[in-house]
Amino acid sequence: MTVVDDQTAPPPAGPPRLLDLGVRVSGAIIVVVAGVLTGVLELLLATVRVGGYLIGVSALIAVGANIVLSWFAYEAVGRRWAVALPAVPWFALMAVAAVRTSEGDLLLAGDNWVGLAMIVAGAMTFAVMGFRQILAPTHTLGG
Repeated sequence: MTVVDDQTAPPPAGPPRLLDLGVRVSGAIIVVVAGVLTGVLELLLATVRVGGYLIGVSALIAVGANIVLSWFAYEAVGRRWAVALPAVPWFALMAVAAVRTSEGDLLLAGDNWVGLAMIVAGAMTFAVMGFRQILAPTHTLGG
């Protein structure tokens, strides 16, 4: 065997296909759960008051969390449509929170400007991040 033969050996193969699929599915599950958890946190913070006045911390968290979730979804799953993974449960949670129950309970009232700002800011953030994914040039994971 010569030195030239050793140099022409194929490069080591990447991770097994099944392992890659497992990592992507795990990332998708994490993103969906994180979308629900951030939505619950934002709903809880929508009624925070300082000195008797509502503060908009919930809307700010919605923007920041939705940017991070959208980025992580694409990086973990590796597909452009992955931005929908955290967005769908987040939207569903906001829709449920805005509907009055038969007992009269309401999580997100229409007279709460922070809740309305949170929904608009969060929805716009997911829309912008999804639009950016559509326009972004393709890149491969790990390279």
